[in-house]
Amino acid sequence: MPKPAELKDRKRAIVVGVKKGGTRAVLEFIRVHPDVRALGTEPHFFDRNYDRGLEWYRSLMPRTLDSQITVEKTPSYFVTKEAPRRIFNMSRDTKLIVVVRNPVTRAISDYTQTLSKKPDIPTFEGLSFRNRSLGLVDTSWNAIRIGMYAVHLETWLQYFPLSQIHFVSGEKLITDPAGEMGKVQDFLGIKRVITDKHFYFNKTKGFPCLKKSESSGLPRCLGKSKGRTHVQIDPEVIEQLRDFYRPYNIKFYETVGQDFRWE
Repeated sequence: MPKPAELKDRKRAIVVGVKKGGTRAVLEFIRVHPDVRALGTEPHFFDRNYDRGLEWYRSLMPRTLDSQITVEKTPSYFVTKEAPRRIFNMSRDTKLIVVVRNPVTRAISDYTQTLSKKPDIPTFEGLSFRNRSLGLVDTSWNAIRIGMYAVHLETWLQYFPLSQIHFVSGEKLITDPAGEMGKVQDFLGIKRVITDKHFYFNKTKGFPCLKKSESSGLPRCLGKSKGRTHVQIDPEVIEQLRDFYRPYNIKFYETVGQDFRWE
């Protein structure tokens, strides 16, 4: 494997999480910027494909000018224990973007996506609890575990300072995409090119769309898998999960210095 130093000559940012948080939207929105070159597919290098070596990873990346930033996204990195160390070893200057949303709605969205592919899986309630009457949440279920943001963040902070990690609100990304993307551009140290004029709201999907895509000049809306109607969940289950996540949310807010108001 090439020495980590070989990739330090390139400005880069990685959208490391979270699944069903809004990572695809961030990537599609930021790639409109002339100073950004984005990889369209998820390389999964720092979790599944690390054995392929840094040269393999490098070969996937789009060519960039000195002034441009390379961006890739693989949401599973955020919950992969080895990912922070591996990214740090490649380039300790890497900027990290984490898109977060209310962990309860994130879990339901995650389940809804899985259900569309595997209609025979157990109910959301059945998977969420080890013992529902006792309120024992099953933290081994991925859809629940991912939303424990404070726990996962601890590993990242062993390698990267908070100043190198930017947190995007998945909720605000829908209601105020220009505002959230303005902060992303500031974090990346690039001019605020992506503004209100780039977006319109698609009422059918309930999502903001780009007026012009990078490649075709046609309006760009996220794929048909985005904006699915969530399955109906018992309000008591939602309340139990809110109670479960509350201490994790509070710790997360305190750590990052940002209140996402998920309560």
